[in-house]
Amino acid sequence: MPTFDFKQLDVFSSVPLKGNPLAVVLGADSLTDQQMADFAKWTNLSETTFLLTPRDPRADYRVRIFTTLTELPFAGHPTLGSCHAWLQAGGVPKGWEIIQECEIGLVRIRRQGDELAFIAPPLLRAGAVEASLLERVCVGLGLAPEAIVRSQWVDNGAGWLAVMLADRQTVLDLQPDYSQLLGLAIGVIAPCDPARDAVDAQFEVRAFIAGDGAQEDPATGSLNAGVAQWLLGEGLAPERYVVSQGTAMGREGRIHVERQGDEIWVGGVVAVCIEGRLQL
Repeated sequence: MPTFDFKQLDVFSSVPLKGNPLAVVLGADSLTDQQMADFAKWTNLSETTFLLTPRDPRADYRVRIFTTLTELPFAGHPTLGSCHAWLQAGGVPKGWEIIQECEIGLVRIRRQGDELAFIAPPLLRAGAVEASLLERVCVGLGLAPEAIVRSQWVDNGAGWLAVMLADRQTVLDLQPDYSQLLGLAIGVIAPCDPARDAVDAQFEVRAFIAGDGAQEDPATGSLNAGVAQWLLGEGLAPERYVVSQGTAMGREGRIHVERQGDEIWVGGVVAVCIEGRLQL
């Protein structure tokens, strides 16, 4: 029976076991699509990734990203976790940046001290959220329509739409009715008030994926990458800021966002928790 190197990592937190877990299978070229999908469903994590030989000669490695339900063209915490696993396994980048190949194309990643950061990919869908869909979101989140201050599509491959609320506590108090939100990926964000909120971040975020095995995500790179393009594009956030995510789940995710020129970088801490061999 073929065996594969396997790692399980914690992404976006410097506190052990308080970030977003990720399963990574290395050297996975011989696995079939069905084997990848079955293993991702079995791990029951928000995402599982498989590292393969790149097809594009500019890339250092190729990654395929699976949720418990489907394959994603891009996702943030799997990008950083997969890169960390590849580097720890002895991967040597061709240049000063690491180049990841995934279904949306090439993604640049860089090392920043103890952190990794990826460049926010272009949005596949942006702009206003349809009024009828926003009504459905309000019902599913248990919100009055006026509670949503702003809304925007911020889809870079995972289907995200984002809504902004007035304050952090309202975000933390949400108890979604997932039956009303099936098929949607919703990010909810609010600014933190330094005079009231005892948190080392400028924004609080929650991410809901109705129908997925993990219906709330504790720390989400793709969502925060899309939200960053929205907030920075409209002057709603400083050039550098920190997002707190996972608080309502007992986690301590921290996502660091920084705009440098025309580029937006999204980063955080990654740590390996489990290493071993997988038999499939």
